[in-house]
Amino acid sequence: MKKIITVIFLSIIYFSALAENFSATGWMEGKIQQQVFAITKVMFHDVTDPAAAARFYSYCTLTGYEILYQHDHSLPHFQGNFSHYPIIDTKINFDKINIEFSALYGILETGRAILPSGYLLAENQEGLYREFFNRHISKQVLDASVTFAKTISRFIVQYAREDGYFHLSVLSRYNPLHDDGAWQPTPPEYMPAVQPHWKTIRNFFLDSAAQFKPNPMVAFSKDSGSAFYKLAFDVYNKGKRLTKEQTLIANFWDCNPFAVQFQGHMSIGLKKISPGGHWMGITGIVCKIKKLGFRNTMFMHTIVALSLHDAFVSCWDEKYRSNRIRPETAINRYIDEKWQPLIQTPPFPEYTSGHSVISTTAAMVLTHFFGDHFSFVDSTETYIGLPTRHYISFVAASDEACISRFYGGIHFMDSIENGKEQGKRIASFIISKLPDGFLK
Repeated sequence: MKKIITVIFLSIIYFSALAENFSATGWMEGKIQQQVFAITKVMFHDVTDPAAAARFYSYCTLTGYEILYQHDHSLPHFQGNFSHYPIIDTKINFDKINIEFSALYGILETGRAILPSGYLLAENQEGLYREFFNRHISKQVLDASVTFAKTISRFIVQYAREDGYFHLSVLSRYNPLHDDGAWQPTPPEYMPAVQPHWKTIRNFFLDSAAQFKPNPMVAFSKDSGSAFYKLAFDVYNKGKRLTKEQTLIANFWDCNPFAVQFQGHMSIGLKKISPGGHWMGITGIVCKIKKLGFRNTMFMHTIVALSLHDAFVSCWDEKYRSNRIRPETAINRYIDEKWQPLIQTPPFPEYTSGHSVISTTAAMVLTHFFGDHFSFVDSTETYIGLPTRHYISFVAASDEACISRFYGGIHFMDSIENGKEQGKRIASFIISKLPDGFLK
């Protein structure tokens, strides 16, 4: 980031006043979004799966928010809803802390600790330090703020280490079933199932992974007159008759970090944001439009991240319970062996649609705070070369994300519709746990 050229000030007193109040000048606008995007870029590098990505966003933003809460106990302490959340009592003198810098640094500090390639965030931390120093925040204050950020981060990282994530590696390896209606790995990479034991991860707000089971899926059948065969044939027909706009929608919401492209004998990974990352980006856009200020912006990023995490746990619980075949496999077996979906099929079972569950959850949470008719331009994917899209509401955006999976050829329609309903129920429950009146 370009250094901001400052004018010559007349006294050390003015420097100190600026240090205390610069968050109100507009300079801080977008700083939280920048740190979240730094986390996103590391996950690009690591090819982080969608469920794990939501987990990483959650603990990173939770660190930033906890730092703010420790400084100002008038902020909502929604963490009181969480199971086994640590008691944090630092008894620190905040006169020597720049709380905004500490919160930003803490986001990155937790990312450094929990992301596989978190060490890459050290450069972002160094740049953040230099930037605040160039804003005439003293080294003494910055160093104390770093120490405080690391202290809170250690609490949150320890909390993260107890959520079951590190136990996943010792659980039994998932072997696809050989039933006709069961999920099987799909081309071109035939990757093994991703996160088959994710239901064992601790939730934040939900009581259990199975708390919001979706309605039953349409039963598998090879009979050409069955309801399931019709679902498959609808995907097949739509794949052959996509309009230009439907193709654009499918690609815009693809959000598949596992996508690959073959060139000769080479397999090349295509950099794509995760579904949760897309909604974190939308959250940042909304906060900027509304000029929410530092604390409210941190609150919104944290709430959305935590909601996404719980939605993924709920969805993945159903995916590996129903273990349903993907359209690509069913259509190739029973309708047309040469048919291919527009976008690449992700490596996990079909039911329910992950994007439908998590997009609906995120949209409902955002609607709760900003209303039914919040218009915005989604520029989240310009980083990877996709155009912007305009939406008249969060629900309009989530509905488009949901139907994109049908256009893309990777989900049956009942998976989308029931996934939306599942997401609504999750969001309603989370909203019921949130403080009244915040941001209203």
